[in-house]
This record gives sequence, C-alpha cells and structure tokens, in this order.
Amino acid sequence: MTGTEPGGTHDAPRLWAVVGATGTGKSDLALDLAAALRRRGNAAEIVNADAMQLYRGMDIGTAKLSAAERRGIPHHLFDVREVDEEAAVAWYQPLARSVIIDIQRRGADAILVGGSGLYVSSVVFDFAFPPRDPVIRARLERELEDEGAGAMLDRLRALDPATAARVDPHNGRRVIRALEVLEQGSATHGAALPEQPSLWQADTRLIGLHVERSVLVERLDARVEQMWRAGLVDEVAGLRRQGLEDGVTAQRAIGYSQALGQIDGRLSQDEAIAETQALTRRYARRQVSWFKRYPGLTWHEPPVDATALVES
Repeated sequence: MTGTEPGGTHDAPRLWAVVGATGTGKSDLALDLAAALRRRGNAAEIVNADAMQLYRGMDIGTAKLSAAERRGIPHHLFDVREVDEEAAVAWYQPLARSVIIDIQRRGADAILVGGSGLYVSSVVFDFAFPPRDPVIRARLERELEDEGAGAMLDRLRALDPATAARVDPHNGRRVIRALEVLEQGSATHGAALPEQPSLWQADTRLIGLHVERSVLVERLDARVEQMWRAGLVDEVAGLRRQGLEDGVTAQRAIGYSQALGQIDGRLSQDEAIAETQALTRRYARRQVSWFKRYPGLTWHEPPVDATALVES
C-alpha cells in the first residue's frame, strides 16, 4: 500500500504528532492531514495516543471515531485492551513505536494523535522508563489504599520535591509509581518530560491545536452533555458487566467513574454531568501546560489548513 497518486511527489516517510487539549479537534485534523499527505503522494496511517481510546467499548466517553468516520484511513492502537486490563505507558511505548516503524517501512507517514501527554512523550521523545518491581508496587498500592493519596504525596514530597510538584496530586497511581522508582534507587522521570528532551526520530513534526479558553470550556461542557444524551450511562453499564471495575485504569476515566456513580445512586444525573464537566476542564488545563513544554511544537487555531501544513 503506497497511496501514491499520479503526479504526486513522494517524500521519505516521517512521523507527525497532533496534540492538544481534549475537544480541540485533533482527530479531525489528523484525518485532514492524512488526506493532504496522500494528495501529495505519501500514504498516511494514524496511531492512537489517547490512553482511554485504547480500550474496547469505551467509545462515547472518549469521542472515539467510528470505523465509518475514519475515511478509509488505517487506524492503529484503538480497541486493543479490555477494560479490566491495565494500559501502562511503559507497555504502550514499545508497541506504538513498533507500529510506527512498520507503517514507515511500508512507505507511509505515521500520524500520532492524542492528548495523553505522557503517552505522546514516550513515543516522540527519546527517554526510557525506569524498571518496575511488582513486590514494591503491590506494597505501595496497599499503603495507598490504607493511607490515601494525600499521605503518599507527602511522602513523595519529602523524597523528591521536584517530582511531587509536577505529578498530578489526584492520580494516586502516578504518585506510587514515582515512589516505586525511588525505592529502587533510580531517578524518576516524575511523569514529566526530561529537562532537555531529544526526538526519537529526527524527522518529526509536532503540531499543537489551541482553542481560546472560554470557547473551549463552552465546547467541553456541551460535549459532556452530549455524551449523556448519546447513551454514556448505558455504555458504562455494559462495560461494568465486562469487568470495568476490575481494571485499574479504565474505571477511573473521566465520565466513566461519574456514570458508575449515577448507576449506583451515589450521584444524580445532574451531579454526574457537572462533576464530569469540572474534571474535563481541569484535565484540559493540564494538557495545555504539558504540551507547552514541547520544544519545536507549532501551535495552530482551528480550522487548520492541512495542505499548508504538509507543504510548509
């Protein structure tokens, strides 16, 4: 599969990354970019870098494109995990890089798209993850359950204040991962970029989508309401039967946790929607802060002329 059209000019395969906050239109731009590349003579395939779109059946709450919406462009690393399985970034990195290499060997460009900052970073920047120790991890997980995230974060602050300042204080898994690494005598990446990151592939284009904050907030709030109208609660009820609550990653996804609360009667529908909106807005702020640190990234406001991007 080359995708080369008559009269097109075929460039050497490269890696593109389309990043930004949730709700900024990354999926649509990736599709437009793939189409523009094909018109130029380069085949293009899309690789997922959204942690929750890895999960089979998590569609409405992640705004996952259906097969019919993908314009015939090959998509990779969507629906590759069950909801009761963990999707750790150390698992994702080698898999995503292998997919990208395979795409490029076929003569096509790879377009990495998503808003999960650490997942994107693990692919486009050249850094390795510290080792894992299941015994230490199991003990820390028990302590997290007994003592709570606040106490574990205090422990991390005492050992590594710089990492504690960067890690999401609401993400207990990230906190105990940093503690696990420190207990092994390794320097933690702190769920953050290296101070001076270098690209994994030299020929990489980093494209960021930016939407003015007030516009984005309005868009995100409306999107959450649409998720509920589209049947998110029914989707979550079905995923619960498939083991959603047995997975350490999927059950904590924004919207899914709140829908579970509504199903169980802990939250009314209005409360579940409002909590999801607040968490989504906060997550979008963190995404913007993360991607702002990317060296070489160019920011664009939608609508973006994909043809101009390819030709620039």
